[in-house]
Formats: sequence, structure tokens, C-alpha cells
Amino acid sequence: MRDPLDSDQLTAALSALGVHPGDVLLVHASLRAVGPVHGGPEAALAALRRAVGRDGTVVVPSFTPENSDTSPHYRARVRGLDAAAREAVRTAMEPFDPATTPAPSVGALAETVRTAAGAERSGHPQTSFAAIGPAAGKLLAGHRPDCHLGEDSPLARLYEADARILLLGTGYATCTAFHLGEYRRPGPPLRTYRCVVTLRGVRQWWAYEDVALDDGDFAALGAAFEEAAGPGGVRTGLLGSAPCRLLRLRAAVDFATGWLTDHRRPDG
Repeated sequence: MRDPLDSDQLTAALSALGVHPGDVLLVHASLRAVGPVHGGPEAALAALRRAVGRDGTVVVPSFTPENSDTSPHYRARVRGLDAAAREAVRTAMEPFDPATTPAPSVGALAETVRTAAGAERSGHPQTSFAAIGPAAGKLLAGHRPDCHLGEDSPLARLYEADARILLLGTGYATCTAFHLGEYRRPGPPLRTYRCVVTLRGVRQWWAYEDVALDDGDFAALGAAFEEAAGPGGVRTGLLGSAPCRLLRLRAAVDFATGWLTDHRRPDG
């Protein structure tokens, strides 16, 4: 087993990969894949912040499928339970609060960003983002609660900001930006979502219609994107034990829009 990395080593590796001061960086991270780090997730965040500098901003998904009964997380949780047990799970679900609701399903780094002093979080009860840095407020503002990952979400603001994506120990299957391509292809299918929120101080279930999100083919989409990107389009390297990719969000979204249009039926 190798010696733990320190924060300075992580910063150097990020800079060598191509992360620059001033970058807006959307990060998907598996710190477990990186291996041991002195100082844990806080040291990893410190390294990211040093790599993007005082003018850069680090953004992470802070999704919360735990307060929904239409999410794959819920279906897995209640599989095999009878009706009474399922209802008990629903009754115990806490309503979303952007200030306090944890996001355990998206990893330790995301939780570290969400809880960091000075961090901000968007208000969507299912697919919020957290960010820290000078552009955080602008990037996260106006996340409409009936728009998961479309034009009224931080993904569209990240597109406008020419952000970059860092896949740190994760693959294209977790590349959230591809979802913006789902919204931009012609005639995306819609579905109903439900989650627990607080409205006028009262806990209640809220249902809304939005694009039917599907990441089942994102690994294939990512492989096609990387093949088409050409030299320098995707920077690759190791950070600790974790394979990493650094890519432009605009290029990823534009490619995804065309690829999904070609590879999915208009109604699916």
C-alpha cells in the first residue's frame, strides 16, 4: 500500500493534468479511488481550490434522491418490502432543506464542499449543486425546482461560463453534464417526479413533470466523445491511484446533444 498523498501533491497533480487558475471546475470524484490522503476530503478540497486559485470556482453535484419515492434510490430501498413498510419509509423521509439536507449518495468530496464555510447551494429539492469560489452565487442562482438539469439549472450556467469537467476516479457514467444534452435534443420524453418538500412551513409531497433522465448509455456516449475529441480534447492522468479526465463542458454537452439525438428514439 502506497504512502498517503498530501494536499500539495494533489495540487501538483491537478496542475499537471491541466487545471488552471481561474477555472470553473465541475468535479465528480471518488476519493476512495484516489487512495489515502493526509487530511482526508478537506485536504482534497484544499488542493482543488489551490489549483483553480482565488479566481476559480469548484462545483459539485449535491443530489438528494433520498427524499423521493420516484427515484432509483427509493426503489432499491423498498425492494421486497410490503405496503406498510414502504409507507413507513415514505413517512420518515425528511423534506429538502438546502441549508441542512445531506447528499450522501454523491460522495465525500461533495459533502465537504456543501458544508464548507462560504459554500453555496442551489435550491432544487432533488438535483442541487454546491459550489465554492467567487462565481458560486451566479452559477447556482435561479435553479428552477421543476428543472432538474436543463436550461434553468446550474448546468446551463456552467455551459455559459465555459466550465471544465474533472472526472476524478470516476467514469463517463457519472458525467452529469451529458444530461443537458438530453434536454437539448428534439422531443425529449417527460415523466412525473415526486419528492418531499416544505411549502409555507408544512411538510408535503410535491409532484412535477420534467425530462425523463437516463444515464444508462452515458458510458458509451463518453467513449464516443473521447474518440471524437482528438488530441488534447480530453486530458488524462493519475491522481494518486485514480484515473482522471479533464474536458470542456461545452464540448461534452454539444457532442452529447448530437449523439443522443442519433442514438435514442424521439420518445425514449
